[in-house]
Amino acid sequence: MTGETYLRLRALADRHGAAYRLIEHAPEGRTEVASALRGHALEQSAKCLVVAVRPTKRTCRYVLAVIPGDRRLDLARVAECAGGRKAGFADRETAERLAGSVSGSIIPFSFHPDLELIVEEDLLRSDTLFFNAARLDLSMALATEDYLRMARPRTERISAPDSTAAVFQQPADTPSPL
Repeated sequence: MTGETYLRLRALADRHGAAYRLIEHAPEGRTEVASALRGHALEQSAKCLVVAVRPTKRTCRYVLAVIPGDRRLDLARVAECAGGRKAGFADRETAERLAGSVSGSIIPFSFHPDLELIVEEDLLRSDTLFFNAARLDLSMALATEDYLRMARPRTERISAPDSTAAVFQQPADTPSPL
């Protein structure tokens, strides 16, 4: 499952001529820790969460919500954006099946027809996005403009500041991540 998603991601990036680099690191799925291992600001991390949205009591839609690593997801706003009455996090098994990778390594792309992609507008302010590349031990640094061209995401305001998030500041004299 994870290997296939990683290969699809690499093939998509190569097909689009995207500016990216791969970053090997200790296996880690927590956004704050992975960001520190990769050496970038938390707000550049694409935190990917699978959400179950209920348009009615008997129906369910799934959304891949992508937000900055220093934010928390606004479930009510995701429900509203997806035309639902309420929303909650999908169970692990469903999230992993739809995303094609294990929890903590979900990428900000949807390769499944039943998984709608919605990205927080503020995530796209940075020149580079960082995320685990469908593996816990490997991440991708991807130019934001290439991400937009490749993923064609719907963008909305779906997050709020997270006062509990740890903050890692990249030193000012650090060269560009790409």
